Amino acid sequence: MASRAGSADLPLHGGHVPKWLADRMTRLGAVISEAIVYHYGRDELLRRLAHPFWFQSFGAVMGMDWHSSGITTSVIGALKRGLAPRASELGIHVCGGRGKHSRRTPQELVAIGERAGFDGAALAKASRLVAKVDSAAVQDGFDLYLHSFIVTDDGRWAVVQQGMDGSRGLARRYHWLSEGLKSFVDEPHAAIEGAAQGEIVNLTDRRAEASRRLQLKVLEALGPDGIARELASLAHSRESPAARAAPNQLLLPHLVMPSRHEVTPGDFSAPRLYASLAAAADRAPADFAGLLLLPGVGARTVRALAMVAEVVHGAPCRFADPARFSFAHGGKDRHPFPVPLVVYDQTIGVLKSALRKARLGRGEELAALKRLDDQARLAEREEQGQNGGLLIAEERRLSHTLGGRSVFGWESPAPAPADG
Repeated sequence: MASRAGSADLPLHGGHVPKWLADRMTRLGAVISEAIVYHYGRDELLRRLAHPFWFQSFGAVMGMDWHSSGITTSVIGALKRGLAPRASELGIHVCGGRGKHSRRTPQELVAIGERAGFDGAALAKASRLVAKVDSAAVQDGFDLYLHSFIVTDDGRWAVVQQGMDGSRGLARRYHWLSEGLKSFVDEPHAAIEGAAQGEIVNLTDRRAEASRRLQLKVLEALGPDGIARELASLAHSRESPAARAAPNQLLLPHLVMPSRHEVTPGDFSAPRLYASLAAAADRAPADFAGLLLLPGVGARTVRALAMVAEVVHGAPCRFADPARFSFAHGGKDRHPFPVPLVVYDQTIGVLKSALRKARLGRGEELAALKRLDDQARLAEREEQGQNGGLLIAEERRLSHTLGGRSVFGWESPAPAPADG
């Protein structure tokens, strides 16, 4: 049985993803996804997408705002654009999206099903049911505005959808996974991300099974008018001792994403971050000197690759601090530092080269990336962490040399210190 994996507060932020970043997110998201499929298969990619902490880390490593609800829209859009040209080869299809695109999901599934050979009509029904559950069976104050259905050629799927509560400036993301799913109405979610806002109506909780049956009986016996009268009579007893003694809903682990843009030391695991940096410094000469032939690839790119390697190979427990992955390619809002386009482009180039050679039977470069991640796990045992603020300051000081860019424009050289 699929189960909830956790929740998170996701602040709503306005704005858009600039084309210079959206294009790169498309390329990087596609190549990371392809690497996961190469190493672990399509089902594992679905499991990752259904994991809320991994999903947020995936967006952060691609240079999106590490904490905001915008990661959902931008990641889904990037995957839909990036995986579409290789859908027939990889056997993975991304349907739906935000607004009007979400409403086209059933038609997309039917069309893809005819080409790929799965029952698109049945999955279109599943898509509608998933949306209905999170908008009606779970009444938590969030209105759905994004629905994405990711399906493989063998009919397995994951769903990522998101709702917003504009009055609170918050979003909630819902994750579903077909693997192990036995019912659309009895605890079907892989995860729900969002702010805790007190008691909610959750008719998908297994403890609500009796309630679901009784609701049908009441509707048959009383009809709509009779139910309205009963509700009116119950309104006076809402604060009764029995009502106050009702059991609390089960608490789930949740990831709290603050509304502030700044990345602070409390937002990430310093030992894990600096273990990645140490692994990059230690392993680059041994593992990459003879493999990475792209001009200009240096230590800074290898550091980014170490974090990308963890997104590809890391265990689920390692993604509780998505802010850490923003240290690979920064963020479009300049937090923790501007996006270093030189590094970003080299990361994409290295991964594409490694995958191209692996498809031809030469997997040395992909194996080197895996060893880089392994080395970081070993380094973590010794690493105590350092001052994250100093690392951010240094990245910003050097940003202009790395093609630093944000929604505010290109980075200029830092002013020279005044003479004392």
